[in-house]
Amino acid sequence: MASGHTIPADWAGLHPAGARNPSGVRGVQIDGYFPDTSTFNAAHGWNHDSQFVIRLPARWNGGLVVAGSPGVRGQYANDYTTSDWALAKGYAYAATDKGNVGATFYRDGARPGDAIAEWNHRVTQLTRAAKKVVANHYRRPARRTYAAGVSNGGYLVRWQLEHHPELYDGGVDWEGTLWREDGPNLLTFLPRALRGYAKGNAAEVQAAGFPAGSSFLWDYHYKVYWDLTQRIYREELDPDYDGATEAGTPFCASGTPACDADYDYASRPRSVRKAVKKISLNGRIGRPLITLHGTLDTLLPISLDSDAYERLVRARGRDRLHRYYRIEGGNHVDGLYAAHPEKIRPILPCFRSAFTALEGWTTRGETPPPDATLPHPATGDLPNECSLTP
Repeated sequence: MASGHTIPADWAGLHPAGARNPSGVRGVQIDGYFPDTSTFNAAHGWNHDSQFVIRLPARWNGGLVVAGSPGVRGQYANDYTTSDWALAKGYAYAATDKGNVGATFYRDGARPGDAIAEWNHRVTQLTRAAKKVVANHYRRPARRTYAAGVSNGGYLVRWQLEHHPELYDGGVDWEGTLWREDGPNLLTFLPRALRGYAKGNAAEVQAAGFPAGSSFLWDYHYKVYWDLTQRIYREELDPDYDGATEAGTPFCASGTPACDADYDYASRPRSVRKAVKKISLNGRIGRPLITLHGTLDTLLPISLDSDAYERLVRARGRDRLHRYYRIEGGNHVDGLYAAHPEKIRPILPCFRSAFTALEGWTTRGETPPPDATLPHPATGDLPNECSLTP
């Protein structure tokens, strides 16, 4: 860590206490960036976005894993959940900060939606570059390439398999963010949750999409996630809505002019839908995809996200390429497992089981288990074990 090979703050809070990770994989690490005009990422003192990391293990299995960062974190955000484990299996690994980072990422781009659209471009760009680096380093091309990611990183997996399936053999999507022009999307359900919680109206929070069983998580997410997330993505996609926009400002009381808790996506100008359309998913995946989502996700409610995306994939006739596992008790981040070990089930081991299943699916034709809701085990090593069979 002190050597500069990773930045722990990038991946803090994403994995469960008790998770075991491999270490000591020998190889080469390349840190760099692509030409860009934004300067939010201060890693390495570069003050330059579009930073990436590429890792090349000494004992290579012929594969490559590509990831985009979750949330608005930097390029090392997947180091614990994905990179260490993939490198130990022999995969080369590449990850990007997506081209703009932090709670003011929306300041990048000339038009609404441009900053998020850049995220997709940067993953495509890195995948192509990493393939060339791998071929040059090992003197032969990668035999298989997988996309993997969490939250916004999962969104990027979905988008890549929809728009650039030629670059990948498959992907694992861990609770990817769903953007749809006519909804659902973050801007359609977060304001309602904010209003309901501020008024002590549990029914309103449930109506926003968050199940009653997740109520023990509402206060934390209200204070940490809901307001911040609503503000920064609304500022990116609808900057003309003149509310309290800066991250970290106090939550405005419902009824204040242009308060984000009162935001109504349905009544906003057509230009807002145009911005969301720019980043929307379509479900037309062209390579095998495995999706995981927790039933207690308290940022991206499962009924309005992965349940909806599964229906979208099916409607596009691509369900033969898709497997979907609902994780009972899973939350949006595994870091809260330590605080609620009897209520939350870590998703990390299921993510790794899904990746192993994807390997068998794409290299040996071994079909993964059917779509299922995986029950919350009463016993066992939950941070490290997960079967995809109920």
